[in-house]
Amino acid sequence: MGMNNDAMMQRDLEVIWHPCTQMKDHETLPLIPIKSGKGIYLYDFEGNSYIDAVSSWWVNLFGHANPHINARVKSQIDRLEHVLLAGFTHEPAVNLAHKLVDMTPGMLRKVFYVDNGSSAVEAALKMSYHYHRNEGKRKPLFLSLTNSYHGETIGALSVGDVSLYKETYEPLLIANMQVPVPRDQSTQAAKEALSVLEEVLEERSEDIAALIVEPLIQGAGGMHMYHPDYLVGARMLTEKYGVHLIADEIMTGFGRTGKMFACEHADISPDFMTLSKGLTGGYLPLSVVMTTDEVYRAFYCDYNDYKAFLHSHSYTGNPLACVAALATLEIFEREDVICNNIKKSAYLAQRLERFKNLPNVKETRQQGMVAAVELSGYDSKERIGLKIYRYGLENGVLLRPLGNVIYFMPPYIITEAEIDRMMEVAYEGIRKLKIEN
Repeated sequence: MGMNNDAMMQRDLEVIWHPCTQMKDHETLPLIPIKSGKGIYLYDFEGNSYIDAVSSWWVNLFGHANPHINARVKSQIDRLEHVLLAGFTHEPAVNLAHKLVDMTPGMLRKVFYVDNGSSAVEAALKMSYHYHRNEGKRKPLFLSLTNSYHGETIGALSVGDVSLYKETYEPLLIANMQVPVPRDQSTQAAKEALSVLEEVLEERSEDIAALIVEPLIQGAGGMHMYHPDYLVGARMLTEKYGVHLIADEIMTGFGRTGKMFACEHADISPDFMTLSKGLTGGYLPLSVVMTTDEVYRAFYCDYNDYKAFLHSHSYTGNPLACVAALATLEIFEREDVICNNIKKSAYLAQRLERFKNLPNVKETRQQGMVAAVELSGYDSKERIGLKIYRYGLENGVLLRPLGNVIYFMPPYIITEAEIDRMMEVAYEGIRKLKIEN
């Protein structure tokens, strides 16, 4: 017998504990069992369709069941599904690493494969600390921005600024300090935040291994955005004070901000760049840490010198994931994706304008193919985001707000008509909130 939504939902709730979810919510909020996907649409077991307005947690660049990526992954399955990357290598990992070195900014010449975004952040933090140790320096402290998010493993949580996580897991976290993120996208805000950064570096740089930032957009921090001038200044200051700069491009990388990487808006090259999410087009888990020859050389030694980097994962550099990534990058190479995104971003900006006229909208903001609408006048206990989420699903759009921030981060293949539909549903959902409250 064919499975329907209710039956699949009940089978799920018997055994699965979902991420970032209060499971009790599902006593009243139905799970949406997805049977298939095609393009920007997801389909449930009863044939209902949903526009994937959040790219399935920001990973899907070129649509579900993309024919080109499908074909490349299917071809690889018949050749090699996996082999350890310690003492062995394989063609997809080698080819992908060369492509990434060629396309990332500046002096990022070495690729370290990891499994997911949080693990990439963990590896970058450890690399930075270990580098300084190998150079004879003790630098146990990290620096990050307020309102930041870098993942949910222990090290990644330590450099983030999600108060609930910090309060719950505080005894487990590593040493970290925070400096203010620029309050908005103005150059003045960037200048003010850089002034504080310099004060901290001047006083504590001997203890600080690295500054980690989400370039231009703080994703889980409500899609907060700031000016590229901050990145320019942060790069100058970290170089001046001998502190590494880690650019967490896990969300912003691969065309999302209007350039291939957000760091390109500031024309800077960090010491480390973490990449994941869109890297495989949303197909398979894979992440990398890009770094410099200088960092690499600090670990290059005879075995008994104990300077080797100590980090590994069983599925590091998985061939299927690497092929999915290669297929994704091939789409960038054969189509003018960045130029097309700029045009779609302009259309997205036009459609965003009308939200400013709603009395319960505090602010709208945009960077490339990311747009956000921040609501005001609601207490967090009202869970306004959940109401918008429910309204979106009832009207065929997957919106997953961040608190009082409704955002749009669709796959790049979305059409103008589909943008209209996506934003109309969000607009009506917000407008109706005001009527109800």
